[in-house]
Amino acid sequence: MKWFACFSVVVAGMALWSGCKKAVSPPPASGFDLYEPKAAQPRLQTMKLWLGPAEITAELALTPIQIETGMMFRTNVVETEGMLFVLPYPQRASFWMKNCPKPLTCAYIDPQGVIREIRDMEPFNTNAIVAGSDSIQFVLETARGWFQRNQVPTGAVVRTERGSLADTFLRQR
Repeated sequence: MKWFACFSVVVAGMALWSGCKKAVSPPPASGFDLYEPKAAQPRLQTMKLWLGPAEITAELALTPIQIETGMMFRTNVVETEGMLFVLPYPQRASFWMKNCPKPLTCAYIDPQGVIREIRDMEPFNTNAIVAGSDSIQFVLETARGWFQRNQVPTGAVVRTERGSLADTFLRQR
């Protein structure tokens, strides 16, 4: 029975690291409860991002709980702001809109900062929006249509006020 409890903790830990709005399997039948956000998180630290000539101020979701909570329960999405999720390793990211009342658009971004996909997301939709690539390390969520309005296409490179996404977030790990 001890191995099952250890296995449950490992599975739960992996699910927690899986990302905000990430579609995760239900917890094992052990009754172990995963963290589930109940309210919007406070505003996170921010950083300016440049996507070609476009600029956005992004809150930084860096910890597992920040990533898990993301933009849940937020009722105001400012046009010039977004949230950048820094995932722990390149993966086939899959986000959802559980407890998100506002429509969003997300960009799946590879470790080099290149936008690979731009996807619209519907309020409260719990169906996973799975990336087509298994090399996604960042996800940028914005107000619905921000990328189109700012003429930011797939293939654009995202940079920070400190340099590339990789230099800013991956070199220090």
